[in-house]
Amino acid sequence: MEPLVESGNAPPTAADTAGETLEFKQSAPLSMGVELELQLVETRGCDLTRAASDLIELVERRPHPGEVKPEITESMIEVATGVHHRYDALAAELAAIRDALGAAAERLNVLVCGGGAHPFQHWPERQIYDRPRFRHLSDLYGYLAKQFTVFGQHIHIGCPHGDDALYLVHALARYVPHFVAFAASSPYSQGTDTQFESARLNAVSAFPLSGRAPFVLRWSEFNEYFAKMRRLGIVESMKDFYWDIRPKPEFGTVEIRVCDTPLTAERAGAIAAYAQTIARYLLIERPVQLTEDLLLTYSYNRFQSCRFAFDGDFIDPVSQKHSSLRDEIAATMERLEPHARELETEEPLAALAAVARENASDARWMRSRYQLTGSLHDLVWQQCRRWRGEV
Repeated sequence: MEPLVESGNAPPTAADTAGETLEFKQSAPLSMGVELELQLVETRGCDLTRAASDLIELVERRPHPGEVKPEITESMIEVATGVHHRYDALAAELAAIRDALGAAAERLNVLVCGGGAHPFQHWPERQIYDRPRFRHLSDLYGYLAKQFTVFGQHIHIGCPHGDDALYLVHALARYVPHFVAFAASSPYSQGTDTQFESARLNAVSAFPLSGRAPFVLRWSEFNEYFAKMRRLGIVESMKDFYWDIRPKPEFGTVEIRVCDTPLTAERAGAIAAYAQTIARYLLIERPVQLTEDLLLTYSYNRFQSCRFAFDGDFIDPVSQKHSSLRDEIAATMERLEPHARELETEEPLAALAAVARENASDARWMRSRYQLTGSLHDLVWQQCRRWRGEV
Protein backbone atom coordinates (compact mmCIF):
# COMPACT_ATOMS: atom_id res chain seq x y z
CA MET A 1 0.00 0.00 0.00
CA GLU A 2 1.06 3.58 -0.53
CA PRO A 3 0.40 6.88 1.24
CA LEU A 4 -2.28 8.92 -0.47
CA VAL A 5 -0.81 12.20 0.76
CA GLU A 6 2.13 13.36 2.82
CA SER A 7 1.81 13.56 6.57
CA GLY A 8 -0.12 16.58 7.79
CA ASN A 9 -2.51 16.85 4.83
CA ALA A 10 -6.03 15.45 4.55
CA PRO A 11 -6.84 12.91 1.83
CA PRO A 12 -8.48 14.53 -1.21
CA THR A 13 -12.24 14.21 -1.51
CA ALA A 14 -14.22 13.36 -4.63
CA ALA A 15 -15.14 17.04 -4.88
CA ASP A 16 -11.48 18.02 -4.86
CA THR A 17 -10.72 15.81 -7.85
CA ALA A 18 -13.95 16.16 -9.82
CA GLY A 19 -13.45 16.93 -13.48
CA GLU A 20 -9.81 15.80 -13.55
CA THR A 21 -8.54 13.25 -16.04
CA LEU A 22 -5.66 10.88 -15.55
CA GLU A 23 -2.77 11.96 -17.72
CA PHE A 24 -0.42 9.09 -18.49
CA LYS A 25 3.09 10.42 -18.06
CA GLN A 26 5.37 9.28 -20.86
CA SER A 27 8.36 7.25 -19.70
CA ALA A 28 11.17 5.38 -21.41
CA PRO A 29 9.81 2.10 -22.78
CA LEU A 30 10.98 -0.93 -20.81
CA SER A 31 12.65 1.09 -18.08
CA MET A 32 12.17 -0.60 -14.73
CA GLY A 33 12.15 -0.05 -11.01
CA VAL A 34 11.50 -2.19 -7.96
CA GLU A 35 9.79 -1.70 -4.61
CA LEU A 36 10.32 -4.19 -1.79
CA GLU A 37 8.36 -4.44 1.45
CA LEU A 38 10.64 -5.83 4.15
CA GLN A 39 10.14 -7.35 7.59
CA LEU A 40 11.61 -5.69 10.68
CA VAL A 41 12.48 -8.33 13.26
CA GLU A 42 13.68 -8.18 16.86
CA THR A 43 16.85 -10.10 17.59
CA ARG A 44 15.85 -12.10 20.66
CA GLY A 45 12.69 -13.93 19.56
CA CYS A 46 12.65 -13.04 15.84
CA ASP A 47 9.09 -11.71 16.02
CA LEU A 48 8.16 -8.55 14.14
CA THR A 49 9.03 -5.36 16.00
CA ARG A 50 7.95 -1.70 15.89
CA ALA A 51 11.03 -0.17 14.36
CA ALA A 52 10.04 1.55 11.10
CA SER A 53 10.01 5.14 12.42
CA ASP A 54 13.39 4.84 14.12
CA LEU A 55 14.95 3.04 11.16
CA ILE A 56 13.74 5.62 8.64
CA GLU A 57 15.03 8.46 10.82
CA LEU A 58 18.44 6.82 11.11
CA VAL A 59 18.74 6.01 7.40
CA GLU A 60 17.78 9.54 6.38
CA ARG A 61 20.62 11.11 8.38
CA ARG A 62 23.12 10.39 5.61
CA PRO A 63 23.05 9.84 1.84
CA HIS A 64 21.87 6.40 0.85
CA PRO A 65 20.87 4.54 -2.32
CA GLY A 66 17.21 4.27 -3.25
CA GLU A 67 14.27 5.48 -1.21
CA VAL A 68 13.16 4.21 2.19
CA LYS A 69 9.50 4.71 3.09
CA PRO A 70 7.02 3.64 5.77
CA GLU A 71 4.31 1.07 5.19
CA ILE A 72 0.97 0.49 6.83
CA THR A 73 2.34 -0.90 10.11
CA GLU A 74 5.42 -0.06 12.15
CA SER A 75 6.80 -3.57 11.64
CA MET A 76 7.49 -3.15 7.94
CA ILE A 77 9.35 -0.83 5.63
CA GLU A 78 9.37 -0.24 1.89
CA VAL A 79 12.49 0.40 -0.17
CA ALA A 80 12.43 1.57 -3.78
CA THR A 81 15.09 1.74 -6.46
CA GLY A 82 15.55 4.44 -9.03
CA VAL A 83 14.68 3.98 -12.70
CA HIS A 84 16.92 1.59 -14.61
CA HIS A 85 17.25 0.40 -18.19
CA ARG A 86 19.60 -2.54 -17.60
CA TYR A 87 19.49 -5.43 -15.18
CA ASP A 88 23.07 -5.09 -13.92
CA ALA A 89 22.50 -1.51 -12.73
CA LEU A 90 19.24 -2.47 -11.03
CA ALA A 91 20.87 -5.45 -9.32
CA ALA A 92 23.73 -3.28 -8.09
CA GLU A 93 21.36 -0.74 -6.55
CA LEU A 94 19.28 -3.44 -4.86
CA ALA A 95 22.45 -4.81 -3.28
CA ALA A 96 23.52 -1.33 -2.15
CA ILE A 97 20.10 -0.64 -0.62
CA ARG A 98 20.22 -3.97 1.21
CA ASP A 99 23.64 -3.20 2.66
CA ALA A 100 22.80 0.37 3.70
CA LEU A 101 19.55 -0.69 5.34
CA GLY A 102 21.26 -3.57 7.09
CA ALA A 103 23.95 -1.32 8.54
CA ALA A 104 21.35 1.07 9.94
CA ALA A 105 19.23 -1.77 11.33
CA GLU A 106 22.27 -3.23 13.09
CA ARG A 107 22.79 0.05 14.95
CA LEU A 108 19.20 -0.30 16.24
CA ASN A 109 19.68 -3.98 17.12
CA VAL A 110 17.03 -4.88 14.54
CA LEU A 111 17.07 -7.54 11.83
CA VAL A 112 15.72 -7.20 8.30
CA CYS A 113 14.49 -10.02 6.08
CA GLY A 114 12.46 -10.88 3.03
CA GLY A 115 9.55 -13.29 2.75
CA GLY A 116 5.91 -12.70 1.85
CA ALA A 117 4.57 -13.21 5.38
CA HIS A 118 6.16 -13.46 8.81
CA PRO A 119 5.77 -17.11 9.87
CA PHE A 120 4.34 -16.61 13.37
CA GLN A 121 3.50 -12.94 14.04
CA HIS A 122 0.00 -12.17 15.42
CA TRP A 123 -1.78 -9.38 13.58
CA PRO A 124 -3.58 -7.84 16.65
CA GLU A 125 -0.13 -6.85 17.98
CA ARG A 126 0.68 -4.66 14.99
CA GLN A 127 0.67 -0.86 15.24
CA ILE A 128 -0.58 1.31 12.38
CA TYR A 129 2.05 3.75 11.14
CA ASP A 130 1.06 7.32 12.06
CA ARG A 131 0.20 8.87 8.71
CA PRO A 132 -3.16 10.17 7.48
CA ARG A 133 -3.37 7.63 4.65
CA PHE A 134 -2.69 4.68 6.93
CA ARG A 135 -5.11 5.91 9.63
CA HIS A 136 -7.74 6.34 6.93
CA LEU A 137 -7.19 2.77 5.71
CA SER A 138 -7.39 1.44 9.26
CA ASP A 139 -10.67 3.25 9.84
CA LEU A 140 -12.04 2.01 6.51
CA TYR A 141 -10.91 -1.62 6.55
CA GLY A 142 -10.84 -2.41 10.26
CA TYR A 143 -8.87 -5.53 11.19
CA LEU A 144 -7.93 -6.12 7.54
CA ALA A 145 -5.48 -3.21 7.77
CA LYS A 146 -3.39 -4.96 10.45
CA GLN A 147 -3.76 -8.31 8.71
CA PHE A 148 -2.20 -6.61 5.69
CA THR A 149 1.18 -6.90 7.40
CA VAL A 150 2.36 -8.95 4.45
CA PHE A 151 5.30 -8.21 2.23
CA GLY A 152 5.46 -7.92 -1.54
CA GLN A 153 7.70 -6.97 -4.43
CA HIS A 154 6.28 -4.49 -6.93
CA ILE A 155 7.84 -4.15 -10.37
CA HIS A 156 7.36 -1.07 -12.57
CA ILE A 157 7.85 -1.26 -16.33
CA GLY A 158 7.95 1.98 -18.32
CA CYS A 159 5.50 2.62 -21.18
CA PRO A 160 5.41 5.41 -23.77
CA HIS A 161 1.63 5.97 -23.50
CA GLY A 162 -1.51 4.75 -21.80
CA ASP A 163 -2.71 2.46 -24.60
CA ASP A 164 0.51 0.44 -24.42
CA ALA A 165 0.18 0.34 -20.65
CA LEU A 166 -3.30 -1.15 -20.86
CA TYR A 167 -2.11 -3.66 -23.44
CA LEU A 168 0.56 -4.79 -20.99
CA VAL A 169 -1.86 -4.88 -18.06
CA HIS A 170 -3.98 -7.46 -19.88
CA ALA A 171 -1.29 -9.30 -21.85
CA LEU A 172 0.78 -9.83 -18.71
CA ALA A 173 -2.18 -11.58 -17.06
CA ARG A 174 -1.10 -14.87 -18.62
CA TYR A 175 2.24 -14.60 -16.80
CA VAL A 176 0.93 -13.83 -13.32
CA PRO A 177 1.44 -17.48 -12.23
CA HIS A 178 5.09 -17.24 -13.33
CA PHE A 179 5.73 -14.26 -11.07
CA VAL A 180 3.84 -15.82 -8.16
CA ALA A 181 5.89 -19.01 -8.35
CA PHE A 182 9.27 -17.32 -8.80
CA ALA A 183 8.70 -15.13 -5.72
CA ALA A 184 6.68 -17.54 -3.54
CA SER A 185 7.95 -17.17 0.04
CA SER A 186 4.95 -17.23 2.38
CA PRO A 187 4.22 -20.88 3.24
CA TYR A 188 3.73 -20.11 6.94
CA SER A 189 1.24 -17.70 8.52
CA GLN A 190 0.17 -17.16 12.14
CA GLY A 191 2.37 -20.08 13.22
CA THR A 192 0.82 -22.56 10.76
CA ASP A 193 1.92 -24.21 7.54
CA THR A 194 -0.75 -22.93 5.16
CA GLN A 195 0.00 -25.65 2.55
CA PHE A 196 0.34 -22.76 0.08
CA GLU A 197 3.61 -21.73 -1.52
CA SER A 198 2.34 -18.13 -1.48
CA ALA A 199 -0.32 -17.44 1.15
CA ARG A 200 0.23 -13.67 0.98
CA LEU A 201 -2.14 -13.12 -1.92
CA ASN A 202 -5.02 -14.54 0.13
CA ALA A 203 -4.66 -11.53 2.45
CA VAL A 204 -4.60 -9.14 -0.51
CA SER A 205 -7.71 -10.77 -2.01
CA ALA A 206 -9.77 -9.77 1.03
CA PHE A 207 -9.82 -6.15 -0.16
CA PRO A 208 -12.76 -5.14 -2.36
CA LEU A 209 -10.65 -3.41 -5.04
CA SER A 210 -8.15 -6.25 -5.52
CA GLY A 211 -8.02 -8.84 -8.29
CA ARG A 212 -7.64 -7.90 -11.93
CA ALA A 213 -8.21 -4.61 -13.69
CA PRO A 214 -11.35 -4.05 -15.79
CA PHE A 215 -11.02 -5.06 -19.43
CA VAL A 216 -10.61 -1.72 -21.22
CA LEU A 217 -8.03 -1.29 -23.96
CA ARG A 218 -7.82 2.48 -24.57
CA TRP A 219 -6.63 5.09 -22.12
CA SER A 220 -9.61 7.26 -22.97
CA GLU A 221 -11.90 4.38 -21.94
CA PHE A 222 -9.96 3.87 -18.75
CA ASN A 223 -10.43 7.55 -17.90
CA GLU A 224 -14.18 7.10 -18.35
CA TYR A 225 -14.15 4.09 -16.03
CA PHE A 226 -12.07 5.91 -13.43
CA ALA A 227 -14.34 8.97 -13.58
CA LYS A 228 -17.40 6.79 -12.91
CA MET A 229 -15.73 5.09 -9.94
CA ARG A 230 -14.73 8.47 -8.52
CA ARG A 231 -18.20 9.97 -9.01
CA LEU A 232 -19.65 7.00 -7.13
CA GLY A 233 -17.28 7.74 -4.24
CA ILE A 234 -15.67 4.28 -4.48
CA VAL A 235 -12.16 5.60 -5.12
CA GLU A 236 -10.33 8.89 -4.69
CA SER A 237 -7.15 8.09 -6.60
CA MET A 238 -5.40 5.29 -8.47
CA LYS A 239 -3.81 4.24 -5.18
CA ASP A 240 -7.19 2.89 -4.07
CA PHE A 241 -6.96 0.06 -6.62
CA TYR A 242 -5.05 -2.98 -5.34
CA TRP A 243 -5.16 -4.89 -8.61
CA ASP A 244 -2.62 -7.61 -9.36
CA ILE A 245 -1.38 -5.49 -12.27
CA ARG A 246 -2.29 -1.83 -12.54
CA PRO A 247 -1.30 1.18 -14.60
CA LYS A 248 0.54 3.95 -12.75
CA PRO A 249 -0.11 7.03 -14.88
CA GLU A 250 1.84 9.40 -12.63
CA PHE A 251 4.97 7.31 -13.24
CA GLY A 252 4.22 6.24 -16.80
CA THR A 253 4.48 2.58 -15.83
CA VAL A 254 2.67 -0.70 -15.44
CA GLU A 255 3.03 -2.12 -11.92
CA ILE A 256 3.12 -5.88 -11.28
CA ARG A 257 2.02 -6.50 -7.69
CA VAL A 258 1.60 -10.29 -7.28
CA CYS A 259 5.09 -11.18 -6.05
CA ASP A 260 5.98 -12.03 -2.47
CA THR A 261 9.14 -10.27 -1.36
CA PRO A 262 11.89 -12.80 -2.20
CA LEU A 263 14.38 -13.92 0.41
CA THR A 264 17.30 -12.34 -1.47
CA ALA A 265 17.91 -9.11 -3.34
CA GLU A 266 19.40 -11.17 -6.15
CA ARG A 267 16.16 -13.00 -6.85
CA ALA A 268 14.22 -9.75 -6.67
CA GLY A 269 16.46 -8.33 -9.39
CA ALA A 270 16.13 -11.45 -11.53
CA ILE A 271 12.33 -11.35 -11.34
CA ALA A 272 12.37 -7.71 -12.44
CA ALA A 273 14.57 -8.68 -15.40
CA TYR A 274 12.05 -11.37 -16.30
CA ALA A 275 9.26 -8.78 -16.26
CA GLN A 276 11.25 -6.44 -18.48
CA THR A 277 12.00 -9.23 -20.96
CA ILE A 278 8.38 -10.41 -21.15
CA ALA A 279 7.23 -6.82 -21.63
CA ARG A 280 9.60 -6.41 -24.58
CA TYR A 281 8.33 -9.65 -26.12
CA LEU A 282 4.71 -8.57 -25.71
CA LEU A 283 5.12 -5.01 -26.98
CA ILE A 284 7.23 -5.94 -30.01
CA GLU A 285 5.67 -9.21 -31.14
CA ARG A 286 2.07 -8.61 -29.97
CA PRO A 287 1.63 -12.41 -29.92
CA VAL A 288 -2.12 -12.49 -29.23
CA GLN A 289 -5.10 -10.30 -29.88
CA LEU A 290 -6.60 -9.34 -26.55
CA THR A 291 -10.13 -10.48 -25.81
CA GLU A 292 -11.88 -10.88 -22.48
CA ASP A 293 -12.03 -14.66 -23.06
CA LEU A 294 -8.28 -14.75 -22.43
CA LEU A 295 -9.04 -13.98 -18.79
CA LEU A 296 -11.34 -16.99 -18.25
CA THR A 297 -8.45 -19.04 -16.88
CA TYR A 298 -6.95 -16.20 -14.84
CA SER A 299 -8.28 -17.01 -11.36
CA TYR A 300 -7.69 -20.75 -11.78
CA ASN A 301 -4.09 -20.34 -12.94
CA ARG A 302 -3.40 -17.78 -10.21
CA PHE A 303 -4.72 -20.09 -7.50
CA GLN A 304 -2.74 -23.05 -8.80
CA SER A 305 0.51 -21.11 -8.64
CA CYS A 306 -0.21 -19.78 -5.13
CA ARG A 307 -1.01 -23.26 -3.90
CA PHE A 308 1.52 -25.41 -5.74
CA ALA A 309 4.03 -23.02 -7.41
CA PHE A 310 5.86 -24.82 -10.23
CA ASP A 311 3.88 -28.03 -9.67
CA GLY A 312 0.62 -26.20 -10.35
CA ASP A 313 -1.64 -26.86 -13.30
CA PHE A 314 -1.64 -24.20 -16.01
CA ILE A 315 -4.31 -23.74 -18.68
CA ASP A 316 -3.15 -21.94 -21.81
CA PRO A 317 -5.86 -19.28 -22.32
CA VAL A 318 -5.49 -19.53 -26.13
CA SER A 319 -5.09 -23.26 -26.86
CA GLN A 320 -6.97 -24.24 -23.67
CA LYS A 321 -4.47 -27.06 -23.12
CA HIS A 322 -3.25 -28.07 -19.67
CA SER A 323 0.40 -28.34 -18.66
CA SER A 324 2.46 -27.97 -15.52
CA LEU A 325 3.51 -24.41 -14.72
CA ARG A 326 7.10 -25.69 -14.88
CA ASP A 327 6.64 -26.70 -18.54
CA GLU A 328 4.83 -23.45 -19.34
CA ILE A 329 7.77 -21.46 -17.95
CA ALA A 330 10.28 -23.53 -19.93
CA ALA A 331 8.38 -22.86 -23.16
CA THR A 332 8.19 -19.15 -22.34
CA MET A 333 11.93 -18.99 -21.73
CA GLU A 334 12.53 -20.25 -25.28
CA ARG A 335 10.29 -17.55 -26.75
CA LEU A 336 12.11 -14.90 -24.73
CA GLU A 337 15.63 -15.80 -25.86
CA PRO A 338 16.03 -13.12 -28.58
CA HIS A 339 14.61 -10.46 -26.28
CA ALA A 340 16.87 -11.52 -23.43
CA ARG A 341 19.88 -11.13 -25.72
CA GLU A 342 18.81 -7.60 -26.66
CA LEU A 343 18.29 -6.61 -23.03
CA GLU A 344 21.28 -8.57 -21.70
CA THR A 345 19.08 -10.47 -19.26
CA GLU A 346 20.26 -13.97 -20.22
CA GLU A 347 22.00 -14.53 -16.86
CA PRO A 348 19.06 -13.74 -14.54
CA LEU A 349 16.62 -15.61 -16.80
CA ALA A 350 18.89 -18.66 -16.79
CA ALA A 351 18.94 -18.51 -12.99
CA LEU A 352 15.14 -18.38 -12.86
CA ALA A 353 14.83 -21.21 -15.37
CA ALA A 354 16.93 -23.34 -13.02
CA VAL A 355 14.71 -22.35 -10.08
CA ALA A 356 11.64 -23.61 -11.96
CA ARG A 357 13.34 -26.73 -13.28
CA GLU A 358 14.71 -27.72 -9.85
CA ASN A 359 11.61 -26.62 -7.91
CA ALA A 360 13.87 -24.36 -5.85
CA SER A 361 11.34 -21.79 -4.67
CA ASP A 362 11.99 -19.71 -1.56
CA ALA A 363 8.96 -21.42 0.00
CA ARG A 364 10.61 -24.81 -0.57
CA TRP A 365 13.81 -23.48 1.06
CA MET A 366 11.82 -22.24 4.07
CA ARG A 367 10.14 -25.59 4.59
CA SER A 368 13.44 -27.44 4.35
CA ARG A 369 14.98 -25.15 6.97
CA TYR A 370 12.03 -25.58 9.31
CA GLN A 371 12.26 -29.37 9.04
CA LEU A 372 15.85 -29.23 10.29
CA THR A 373 14.95 -27.66 13.66
CA GLY A 374 11.16 -27.59 13.99
CA SER A 375 11.47 -23.94 15.07
CA LEU A 376 9.78 -21.05 13.27
CA HIS A 377 11.91 -18.67 15.33
CA ASP A 378 15.06 -20.25 13.94
CA LEU A 379 13.55 -20.12 10.44
CA VAL A 380 13.15 -16.33 10.69
CA TRP A 381 16.73 -16.05 11.95
CA GLN A 382 17.87 -18.00 8.89
CA GLN A 383 15.76 -15.75 6.64
CA CYS A 384 17.58 -12.74 8.05
CA ARG A 385 20.91 -14.40 7.40
CA ARG A 386 19.83 -15.25 3.86
CA TRP A 387 18.82 -11.64 3.21
CA ARG A 388 22.33 -10.57 4.28
CA GLY A 389 23.84 -13.15 1.92
CA GLU A 390 25.22 -15.42 4.64
CA VAL A 391 23.31 -18.62 3.70
